[in-house]
Amino acid sequence: MSAVASPEEVVARALAYPFGVPRGSYLLAGGRPLPLEAEPPRAGRVVLAFGANASPAALAAKLGPLAADARVPVVEAQLADFDVVYSAHVSPYGSIPGALQHAPGALAAVHAVHLTDAQLARVHRSEPNYEFARLDGVRLRVEGGGVLTSVHAYVSRHGCLRRDGEHVGVAAIPVAGRAWPVLGEAEMLAAARDRLAPGEDLPGFVLAHVEDPELAARRTAALRETASPLAWPHWEAVA
Repeated sequence: MSAVASPEEVVARALAYPFGVPRGSYLLAGGRPLPLEAEPPRAGRVVLAFGANASPAALAAKLGPLAADARVPVVEAQLADFDVVYSAHVSPYGSIPGALQHAPGALAAVHAVHLTDAQLARVHRSEPNYEFARLDGVRLRVEGGGVLTSVHAYVSRHGCLRRDGEHVGVAAIPVAGRAWPVLGEAEMLAAARDRLAPGEDLPGFVLAHVEDPELAARRTAALRETASPLAWPHWEAVA
């Protein structure tokens, strides 16, 4: 837990995932979201953002000192045949975050983030629970940019969480044609609490694994027991 954050602030942050992902495109400039120019600069790799990486505040925090001078196009997109579900792990900041899962017929509202190599290296540092991968054979329709069939993305190392045998969609991410149940972050954490620490109040449950990395690892291991890997056959981890 941060030395300057109160317990209430820690819990509030965990419940706020994915930290205000906007609809539409924007340019992250100087750490702030601005309207995206008609022809934004294109640099580095296109990285699929389906959770916190599309949040202006979270992305600026991940870029750290680079954010002040960065100009990062974050472009609205739709990813066919995928859902954004919960990953089978608890994050260092207390949330249960999102993960990609193949879902025929679904259409996920996501973003395509254009990152330079230096910016990408900073984002990598914030993703210890994910593998950086290239997904091939996809259909990613990018605003003003046609359809991409290959994109880089972060794939959960722990698999996709299952509850009562089903994946659980992240309510904050719009996905058309969802086949699985949907929960908000608070509801998902409460469900995990009921499974892992029944009877504990939700703030105490969250604070416990934020303050104790070994407990967080044990809770992640328990969630992984019934998890499923990404069921898309055309992906591979890349450097």
